[in-house]
Amino acid sequence: MAIVAIVLPLLVFVFGVLGTVLWIWMLVDCATKEPSEGNDKVVWILIIVLAHWIGALLYLVVRRPQRIRTFGA
Repeated sequence: MAIVAIVLPLLVFVFGVLGTVLWIWMLVDCATKEPSEGNDKVVWILIIVLAHWIGALLYLVVRRPQRIRTFGA
């Protein structure tokens, strides 16, 4: 039981840090590399900011590959 009391908070902390790093990375990527055509940039920034790591994961999986294919980098 003592191992669970040590490991579980450590896992929560690690996933929290990784989620925050992903969030910051995708927020910076979107803000600096997303083209300013229409409202796409604003909408994606709002999704990333309001949905935290889930929004960042959505941007990473859905929009980023599409942007790279269309506009490069």
